[in-house]
Amino acid sequence: MKKILGLIVIIATIAGTSYAGNDQRRGQAGASELLINPWARSSGMGGANSAISRGVEALHLNVAGIAFTRSTQLAFTHTNWLVGSDIGIYSFGLTQRVGETGVLGLGLTSVDYGEIPITTVNVPEGDLGTFHPTNTIINVAYAKAFSNSIYGGANIKIVNEAISDLKASGVAIDAGIQYVTGIGKNKKLGKKNEDNLVFGISMKNWGPPMRYRGDGMSVRATLADGKTLTVEQRSQSFELPSMLQIGGAYILTFQQEVDTVEETVKRIQYMNISATFTSNAFTKDQYRFGLEYSYKDIIMVRAGYVYEKGIFDYETRTTVFTGPSAGISINIPLNKEKGSTFSLEYSYRDTNPFNGVHTIGAKVTL
Repeated sequence: MKKILGLIVIIATIAGTSYAGNDQRRGQAGASELLINPWARSSGMGGANSAISRGVEALHLNVAGIAFTRSTQLAFTHTNWLVGSDIGIYSFGLTQRVGETGVLGLGLTSVDYGEIPITTVNVPEGDLGTFHPTNTIINVAYAKAFSNSIYGGANIKIVNEAISDLKASGVAIDAGIQYVTGIGKNKKLGKKNEDNLVFGISMKNWGPPMRYRGDGMSVRATLADGKTLTVEQRSQSFELPSMLQIGGAYILTFQQEVDTVEETVKRIQYMNISATFTSNAFTKDQYRFGLEYSYKDIIMVRAGYVYEKGIFDYETRTTVFTGPSAGISINIPLNKEKGSTFSLEYSYRDTNPFNGVHTIGAKVTL
């Protein structure tokens, strides 16, 4: 146990040093779709729940959280990105327990930009038809419970960006650890509530640089003697938007039921208080705060705020997001004995300009 905790501290120290703020690097990374949180529950909390993310949604925040999947979980979301821009994001995720302690995760995120008119220097009106950019992220993850307190995992992400005559592909790796402290004790049972206080750390989007290739980098010119010459240019490579996240969460219980026969505790009303520090290599560091209130695990409402330097003033804000977010979930029991549920989830993130970001999704937990 001490060795694992020591490893967490070492990783945090090394990664934190490598992420020292560098204003000259800001805005130089590509593949920014890797920064988008496509899931409704966690985005409603502003991504503050990285230490306590569970199941499919942990594929984005902290891959270690997929290890908490009991059997199977499937989720699908649609995001209306920056309302008014006509950009849609579709995400699908699956986590499946394999063996006693391992969980396999699969995910797919696709960004739909719609049809964009083709324009050239000679035809700026755009009467040449349209093109359709595509961005996709494929996730293949594995996480494991090493003990009742330590959970860890890794996620390999395949990134593809393309238009009709140009494309770029790359590979990114995520790694994460979640630690359940066991702080808290139920007086009637004399047992600890193992998930009262949790911590997590994750490193995301680590991988080699990407570069665009294709016929779109070629230029055909006519020489003075009438001959044609094709010149192929090479694009500059770009880094991935790597980051480090360190988070913590505490569950404050207001009402609970105790089954002394089964020696279990069921929370009736509780609040999840979460915070996460995000150290970005190519953008400003962020502080994320979130609250989630649950009643009988049927109705869950949440709110979050993401702070970064200069966010309060329009003149100094360097992101379209203004900070606040909110969301709600409704869980419909399918099988009370097995704990199977069907969930409908929604989140909103405030932006200026545009009219916010809306995410709606469905989740099945078996």
